[in-house]
Amino acid sequence: MTKSICITGATGNVGLETLRFLLQKNEENRIIAAVQNIAAAAILFEKEFGKEAAKKIELRRFDMMNPVPVLIDEALKGVKQLFLMRPPQISDVPTYIQPIIEAAKRGGVGHIVFLSLNGVEEQKQTPHYAIEQLLRKSSIEWTFLRPSFFMQNLTTTHREEIARRNEIFVPAGDGKTNFIDVQDIGEVAAVVMLESEKHYGKAYSLTGAKSYTYQEIAEHLSKHLGRKITYARPSKARFFLRKYIVERLPFSFVLVMIYLYHQTINGRADNYSPDIASLLGHPPTSFEEFVKRNENQWKENEVT
Repeated sequence: MTKSICITGATGNVGLETLRFLLQKNEENRIIAAVQNIAAAAILFEKEFGKEAAKKIELRRFDMMNPVPVLIDEALKGVKQLFLMRPPQISDVPTYIQPIIEAAKRGGVGHIVFLSLNGVEEQKQTPHYAIEQLLRKSSIEWTFLRPSFFMQNLTTTHREEIARRNEIFVPAGDGKTNFIDVQDIGEVAAVVMLESEKHYGKAYSLTGAKSYTYQEIAEHLSKHLGRKITYARPSKARFFLRKYIVERLPFSFVLVMIYLYHQTINGRADNYSPDIASLLGHPPTSFEEFVKRNENQWKENEVT
């Protein structure tokens, strides 16, 4: 039976990988990308997937920062499965996320796959926990994907500081962090949506095979990049001042980052789950593989 599968955050790291695997594995389902800028998304998808593959993706305008019910209803029209991702800058769940879930219910969405957070059960202060509770209380079937820290944080959030200052600037102390490649998350998301009924009411912990301290990450990058990368180990106050005052990141986003790094210090980011191997039939991508694939990302002349 043909289904309409809609991906939110479709131009982001996880969204792109989810679309990539859907294009590879999907044979009959309609694929919809919910994006803020249709023209820009069309160019990006053609670059990422090629002209013919990009034509298989229906583009719809969808702005989570402007949750007008009539616009959400239009974006979700005819959608049967929704891959829901929370933009990092959104912490006000009732204002920005709840209207999407309500619109999904009105529009007949039968299954929502939500990109949550590893260990969310013990992190009730996070927006992810609040969203999970909303979905549990809704009449819509759900599946939670709970990934550990993204390896791609090092090529996005921390890319410039590594490339230009040769440092990793996070207040994580000596705590270990498990990292996962978003390619693995995208493949899991595609599998779960294509085999939807098997995954109703399930919550999957998605992790890499190994955990590292940020000192170990810095040493690993130093070895592969051929230059010294330092783990700066800032205090929470110093981290806040740089990210909020200097880099002007949203206040709520910086607070969530500090909270998550505090969990790292407490050992809550050091965990392993076999769920990826069980779902995909192969082990998760190693950190070594990720670094080799992305060495050019940390060259200063590649940062604009």
